[in-house]
Amino acid sequence: MFFLPLFDENPTSSRPLIVWMLMAACIVVFFWQQSLDAVPARLALYQLGFVPTIVFQGDTLPTKLTLVPAWTTIITSMFLHGGWLHLGGNMLYLWIFGDNVEDAMGRIRFVLFYLLCGVAAALAQAAINPSSPIPMVGASGGIAGVLGAYLVLHPKAAVRCLMVIIVFFRFINLPAWLVLGGWIGLQFAAAPQTFQGTGGGIAYMAHIGGFVVGVALIPFFKKPHVSLFDRGQPPKTWSGQPISFSEVKLEARKRFRRSTQQAVRSSVPPSNQKPSKGPWG
Repeated sequence: MFFLPLFDENPTSSRPLIVWMLMAACIVVFFWQQSLDAVPARLALYQLGFVPTIVFQGDTLPTKLTLVPAWTTIITSMFLHGGWLHLGGNMLYLWIFGDNVEDAMGRIRFVLFYLLCGVAAALAQAAINPSSPIPMVGASGGIAGVLGAYLVLHPKAAVRCLMVIIVFFRFINLPAWLVLGGWIGLQFAAAPQTFQGTGGGIAYMAHIGGFVVGVALIPFFKKPHVSLFDRGQPPKTWSGQPISFSEVKLEARKRFRRSTQQAVRSSVPPSNQKPSKGPWG
């Protein structure tokens, strides 16, 4: 049995432009990776991925193969992905939880927060084996920080999930503390595999490092009026009762309409503000 979050019931007051831009950048870079032949695609992982032995041990790629300075790969690696499931899982979690975190911080602080969590995640994973020649790629470190921040901000928010039991599935609402607490619990449970070299290519320590840093930084990055742990907010409603597929589709349509209306409202000047005139009056 496992749970796959689909979306939350936690509206925002602004459009998540940075989240959309991050998602677009990851998707564009991934399609660029897919356009490469096998050898250039693998080489790109070493050129733009974060390779601990290159950064910490002084190993280098041949000069003609170097695209960026070694230290910058800790950032460029956050936009590379190792496959469709890797990309899809990361983008799903960023789409569900990133908008509320961006809304709580503001766009500039959210960018800095996301990058700091990604850097911390990469360093946490590299600390296990600084001489590792395996490139680290993926946005999951920064996204783990977003999950940690969301847990501190909105632990009681309702998250619509797909529950799968062998070949049966149903939709249910679960509280964010259960969904995200369960996710980070799985990362801690699987972390010993990293030390044993049996992690299957999954950077569990990066997930833990990004999540912990996200939890630690959110009090300093949120806007002053934003409360933690949903304090001062009306009680969140959630239920473990099954939800029909038609209800899920209806909720998805409502979310799309809300985002569209939000975009229209933000582009229309207030009634007491005259539209700016062009240079010819």
